[in-house]
Amino acid sequence: MKLFCDLTELPAELRGGAVAIGNFDGVHWGHARIVERLKAAASSVAGPAIVFTFDPHPVRILRPAEAPPPLTWTDRKAELLAELNVDAVIAYPTDEALLALTPIEFFDTIVRDRLGARALVEGPNFRFGRARAGTIDVLRQLATAASMTLAVVEPVMAGGAAVSSSRVRRLVAEGKITEANALLTKPYRIRGLVVHGVGRGIKIGFPTANVDGIDTLLPGPGVYAGNVTVEGLARPAAINIGPNPTFGEHAWKVEVHVVDWHGPLYGLVLEVDFLARLRDIQRFENVEQLRQQLLIDVESTRRTQANSGVV
Repeated sequence: MKLFCDLTELPAELRGGAVAIGNFDGVHWGHARIVERLKAAASSVAGPAIVFTFDPHPVRILRPAEAPPPLTWTDRKAELLAELNVDAVIAYPTDEALLALTPIEFFDTIVRDRLGARALVEGPNFRFGRARAGTIDVLRQLATAASMTLAVVEPVMAGGAAVSSSRVRRLVAEGKITEANALLTKPYRIRGLVVHGVGRGIKIGFPTANVDGIDTLLPGPGVYAGNVTVEGLARPAAINIGPNPTFGEHAWKVEVHVVDWHGPLYGLVLEVDFLARLRDIQRFENVEQLRQQLLIDVESTRRTQANSGVV
């Protein structure tokens, strides 16, 4: 699978196939269903299966104050889509010129001319073009006129509601990681740079990596079980998100204790998977009470990772 950001670099063998256009934020099971239909459509026209996404999300250009925090960064999104076996992902640079294209202009310029699409696969609520004026019915008319096929894929339902990025985003923000992960093709992940903290953790036997510069949605405050990959191995990690009331600190931090890891992490970019929420943030009467709870958290983290099948 290849990731492209410039359509002028798209080789001839990646033109003339099936295309799915959308944000694909988080890559959930609804997206996976679209990709399955995409691969079938690509096979029917003997061409590649291409996912066309926008970088950044158009709302970040049009209404930045309303833009939701993303669930995935571009490379992670491409990685998740690669695991679903698409042939290429195009993360097209979103700018005002692109967003100014009418539905017909977008179709003619991007879909037909630059991608040479012969088949399209979309969800029923797909909108495109300036002011989102292009509906799925408009797309069907344009595709028919251009001798392209269009498959409209119904949403995946779970718990009586459609699986969607907005639903996943709400669950993550509420700290309902188990529920969010059930909708995603892979556990929810964040990334950030390990920076220096105040060094309290190492003094009580639980060194933590302070992770900063996170550019995706943070789960709600709490203590979580997860894992990180260090030196090529997935290691269990207990993750604290929120303030540290035991020490009178109110600022939110992301602190990651990598279980059984004693080497340096400063300056590394850590990618952290969330597997389960263990408990709320608590204020302890003294450091010993905190230390005893951390022992429990670490054992819970070990069990959670072992039961997750991560190796």
